Amino acid sequence: MRTLAFQMPDRGGGPSGPRMRVGRPSRRARTLLMTLGVLAVLAMAFIMFAGFWTDWLWFRSVKYSTVFTTTLWTKIGLFAVFGLLMAGAVGLNIWLAHRLRPPLSAMSMEQQSLDRYRMSVAPYRRWLLLGIAALVGLIAGASAAGQWKTWLMYVNGVAFGQKDPQFHKDVSFYTFDLPWYRFLLGFGFAAVVLSVIAAAVVHYLYGGLRVTSPGARATAAATGHLSVLLGLFVSLKAVAYWLDRYGLAVKSSDFKAADNWTGLRYVDANAYLPAKTILVAIAAICAVLFFATLWRRTWQLPVIGFGLMVLSAILIGGLYPAIVQKFQVQPNEQAKESPYVEKNIKATRDAYGIGGAEVSDYAGVPAAGTDKGQLRKAADTTASIRLLDPNIVSPAFQQLQQVKGYYAFPSTLAVDRYSGQDTVIGLRELNIGGIPKNNWINDHFKYTHGYGVVAAKGTTVGDQGAPDFTQSDLPSKGMFGTDFEQRIYYGEQTKQYSIVGGPQKELDYSDDKGEKETSYKGDSGVNLDNPINRAAYALAFSEPQIMYSGAIGDGSRILYNRTPKERVEAVAPWLTIDGAPYPAVIDGRIKWIVDAYTTTNGYPYASRTTLGQSTADSLTNSQRAVVAQENQVNYIRNSVKATVDAYDGTVSLYQWDTQDPVLKTWMKAFPGTVKAKSEISKALMDHIRYPQDLFKVQRELLTRYHVTDPQTFLSGSEAWAVPDDPTTKAGTAVPPYYLSMKMPGQKEKDQVFSLTTTFTPNERDNLSAFMSVNADPGTPGYGKIRILKLPTSKPVDGPKQVQSKFQSEPKIAESIRLLRGGDSEVEYGNLLAVPLDGGMLYVEPVYVRSSGLKYPLLRKVLVTYGGQTAFEDTLEKALNVVFGAEAPTTPTPPTSPTTPPDGSTTPPTSQDPTVKAALADAQKAVEDADKALKAGDWAAYGKAQSDLQAALKRAIDAEAKLTAPKPGG
Repeated sequence: MRTLAFQMPDRGGGPSGPRMRVGRPSRRARTLLMTLGVLAVLAMAFIMFAGFWTDWLWFRSVKYSTVFTTTLWTKIGLFAVFGLLMAGAVGLNIWLAHRLRPPLSAMSMEQQSLDRYRMSVAPYRRWLLLGIAALVGLIAGASAAGQWKTWLMYVNGVAFGQKDPQFHKDVSFYTFDLPWYRFLLGFGFAAVVLSVIAAAVVHYLYGGLRVTSPGARATAAATGHLSVLLGLFVSLKAVAYWLDRYGLAVKSSDFKAADNWTGLRYVDANAYLPAKTILVAIAAICAVLFFATLWRRTWQLPVIGFGLMVLSAILIGGLYPAIVQKFQVQPNEQAKESPYVEKNIKATRDAYGIGGAEVSDYAGVPAAGTDKGQLRKAADTTASIRLLDPNIVSPAFQQLQQVKGYYAFPSTLAVDRYSGQDTVIGLRELNIGGIPKNNWINDHFKYTHGYGVVAAKGTTVGDQGAPDFTQSDLPSKGMFGTDFEQRIYYGEQTKQYSIVGGPQKELDYSDDKGEKETSYKGDSGVNLDNPINRAAYALAFSEPQIMYSGAIGDGSRILYNRTPKERVEAVAPWLTIDGAPYPAVIDGRIKWIVDAYTTTNGYPYASRTTLGQSTADSLTNSQRAVVAQENQVNYIRNSVKATVDAYDGTVSLYQWDTQDPVLKTWMKAFPGTVKAKSEISKALMDHIRYPQDLFKVQRELLTRYHVTDPQTFLSGSEAWAVPDDPTTKAGTAVPPYYLSMKMPGQKEKDQVFSLTTTFTPNERDNLSAFMSVNADPGTPGYGKIRILKLPTSKPVDGPKQVQSKFQSEPKIAESIRLLRGGDSEVEYGNLLAVPLDGGMLYVEPVYVRSSGLKYPLLRKVLVTYGGQTAFEDTLEKALNVVFGAEAPTTPTPPTSPTTPPDGSTTPPTSQDPTVKAALADAQKAVEDADKALKAGDWAAYGKAQSDLQAALKRAIDAEAKLTAPKPGG
């Protein structure tokens, strides 16, 4: 036998005897390969480290490192805990299934075919167990880390002090607790399902489960193991049914009365709710039957129980509610649904801050017999009509104040108020596309910032219809003076990184005397002195020159995340940011003011809205960002006012809504990140305003929820719509407009900076309501929403109808045709609506962009009131025509050496040569003063005023000599 065995052929093949070392790498090659492998691992590790390190450096530079660390440790904690739980659950069940394998496998064809798999797995059994457990643990941990906001809200939740009307639980249960419970439930289901699959595979591989073999299909051990897991699954299902009961309060459903309806309806309270309670009991009984299999060793009862549970879910949870809806609700829907609609109306109005909206009836037509002179006077005192449309005049700012091609203004300017005057303001930001020669040094080292503020009066225009600038030129001078930091390193258009403060000088600005250079002196950005930092940023920005460029040296700092929205979002990732940050000059600094919101999707009974849809209007297509495009919410508060310094990028968060429990929750989670409201300075408070995006969300909800009567709400007869912008052909919503005005019945004596909009009935163009909110926090009524509801019996023209009448009036149409002559373009500005003495005053500026000019100029003003329409060169003339009366003149001032006797600025006339010469000098001084004022040259303006006074004094003295009594006369 030995000889026979010895003579058997070699199954390995090849020659016998000593094996030849074919192709084995040398020691040097092995060392090289090992070194390359280590370097590759280190490179991958550094790439991963670079992202983490640059994030840490950035948060530390803006002094919000606690946000980074809190978020990081929360993610790590969740990753570790839930990753280990999932790995432990799956690994334990794999190990247990292996331990419970039968001692001998039946020699069936099925088991023989599995033998080779068992044999191949056996040597790597431990590694496979660890590998599978680690894989599912990593996936589960990563999923859990994404729930860091849910966890922080759960552990830091603050009570709302309000209870839902169905279960009488505090609203915080739905906003903070229920989302976390749902996550835990989902995690439990995933762990049990994966454990069932893993255990079943192991039992099958080792013979505990059989598919085709004769005899028993499962061993007692496999039956007990799997029945316990299935019992856990059904137990979790019972918990899910219990949570579903509360989920009905925040469940969205289709309901003809309102889109995105949220909360219980009649069928939910009277069919789904009891059905869920019954299913909890059935699932609990079914789970007990599965657990009982440990002793009974049979699947018969649990399978029957599970089948009954599924059948009950279909019949009780699906068919029964459908029957209730069909035969109880539909025949008498209004009566059945009214109590639930009432709850939804109240909750929605509370959740969106519109519960205090004041709705009052408004005639819509002028009161009969009102004196025309009084109406004309009221037109001036009721509102400061803004003629300068911030959405149209940006090209005028660009052409008249851009100065250099590497500067640019945003396409939509901001409206603010300074010294009681509505003002259109914009910053001269860096335009990277306008740099004369683009290269790495120019783009990131030399051209690093914008320079200067440009502002113009909102209610008047200058020569030929151009903006009447109150702050202009480069360096900027005017109403703000010159003694403020004009450099703009952080702005809406500043999206590229810059490296500043090092050996490479930056272009500050250029004028007739040449280029002015500067070097950044702020402490913003991340220092690049450290080679590790340079390497990390070279990787982060995929720019190897950062590693070795000689333009980087001592003091070099890298600036990035430079738009106000990016910076606030980064330091407060739990906030939703408004789409329209705006600049203001405050205490010698240019600061961006950013409105931020706290939101939730779990306010019981409050209907949901999609922020992207609610905040879209005719300006968001290309000019403005839409806030949180896909976010669905049913609660929103403007809880935080943030500022971003345009020079050093400092981000400050201020608590604005001191009662908001969502903000209080986040302030507990991130202590010290939000400053108290009392820390807002008076200078900053003067420029805070009511935010546009919140107003647009509220007006969208108020199209339906201005109605508080359930029957009327259900009928839909009082539903409104936000009209399309009549000045465009895009068919998008009209934007709201900032305007200083007085509402009828308003307690404030003076005009108040407000945000306004109009409503029309659904599918109709006439006016149904006018809405205004007090946008000035310096007044007692800040945030007060007032709605003027117009009668349905006497239709009043809406914006689209007014625009159509403007364009169809023969004389106006002819004038517009003439304005379009010579390839000129006519652009319609914002159509402003103002309630006035029972009627609606509409005013629309008309701009002309001639073929020779690249920017629009205000040429005409359209005005209509009470059926009268005017199309004149100025607002004053148009109002005079519409009302058939001129505005009352101011009392005649006493004469003085510097004021002509008639009280006007026109010097007295005389044929005396001395008087004529003095008047000529006075006229020249007036012209010089006007030029100096427009140029912002205050020294020249003062000199012209002195010359004017001297000339007028000479004229008055000469006139006095001529009119003095002659001797003997």
